Amino acid sequence: MAWKTLDEMELNGKTVLTRVDINVPVKDGVVTDDTRIQRILPTIRDILAAGGKPVLLAHFGRPKGQRVPEMSLSVVRPALEAALGLPVKFAEDCIGGPAKQAVAALQAGEVLLLENTRFHAEETKNDGAFAAALAALGNVYCNDAFSAAHRAHGSTEGIARLLPACAGRLMQAELSALEAALGEPERPVVAVVGGAKVSTKLELLGNLVEKVNHLVIGGGMANTFLAAQGINVGKSLAEHDMTDTASEILTKAQAAGCNIILPTDVVVAREFAANAANETVAADACPEDAMILDAGPDSVVRIAETFEMSKTLIWNGPLGAFEIEPFDTATNAAALKAAELSEAGNLISVAGGGDTVAALNKAGAAERFTYISTAGGAFLEWMEGKTLPGVAALS
Repeated sequence: MAWKTLDEMELNGKTVLTRVDINVPVKDGVVTDDTRIQRILPTIRDILAAGGKPVLLAHFGRPKGQRVPEMSLSVVRPALEAALGLPVKFAEDCIGGPAKQAVAALQAGEVLLLENTRFHAEETKNDGAFAAALAALGNVYCNDAFSAAHRAHGSTEGIARLLPACAGRLMQAELSALEAALGEPERPVVAVVGGAKVSTKLELLGNLVEKVNHLVIGGGMANTFLAAQGINVGKSLAEHDMTDTASEILTKAQAAGCNIILPTDVVVAREFAANAANETVAADACPEDAMILDAGPDSVVRIAETFEMSKTLIWNGPLGAFEIEPFDTATNAAALKAAELSEAGNLISVAGGGDTVAALNKAGAAERFTYISTAGGAFLEWMEGKTLPGVAALS
């Protein structure tokens, strides 16, 4: 572990510039889901307990370097105060006079939120002068925004090189979980990769076939792999222009000793609608006028058996059209099996990505997984084997 944690930093009396991700959904001026706020509370509370003064840096939306009133972080402040159980002071800028004055006035036991870092174009350009202006506000830098760690921005990468730096509790948990899943995992390792398109997960698949023992491919992606094997997938969502690439991945997997698991039976329907008339057929027997919307029960049994023989699971993407019933059946069954094995201590399960978290929550399995990552792009890039600038800067 090349990065430091809060436990290794001297925080008493120090102003701790803390990069967080509170880019939460808001409707009519009210936060509708405070999950990301809840996840940063341990870091803020530990800094306060150690005598530090947390000054929160964050982005909100994509204002593209302009001051956009509806993208002000002031809208998040009430939800942050409610979650913390403390008043949160607010500065109308993240650098310059307003920020300096607010930091200077901050007392022990208080929390300060600075305005949206992306109101400055220099943030996303990782401008050195902007990073220095941020760094001048504090004594210690703490990054607790793993979900933004794949961006080399002023508040995620530039500032980390200018101050004593460490990972916050959420960042620490994310990095520890991912290291356990892909760095030096307990084997055998199984990965589940689902979703609509092979083209969006090429690097991920290419990296995984060399690192895992079993790779389960689901969703629309599986249809492309079936088509690559010469199987007729009817009107199913499939990238027929990617079949050569899918074949290359299959060949690469074979050479690496990675067992690829594709559906052997599928659930098909003539329309993409909830409770549409459907039937289960062999994977190579999809009718010309039908589309594959889920993996079948035999496929689920095979996936469950693979989970049972594995020690580590990494999951990104659903196995079918999980948004509509009954085409969420395979995803739900596989998720509940993974949850059961995790709860029993027989499987280390790590999952991440927007659709994945939604699918596992819908299945009622998320809370029983070993770790659920709140990150989207950063989680994917880590799985792809890429270096994350915000993490690299901490070491």
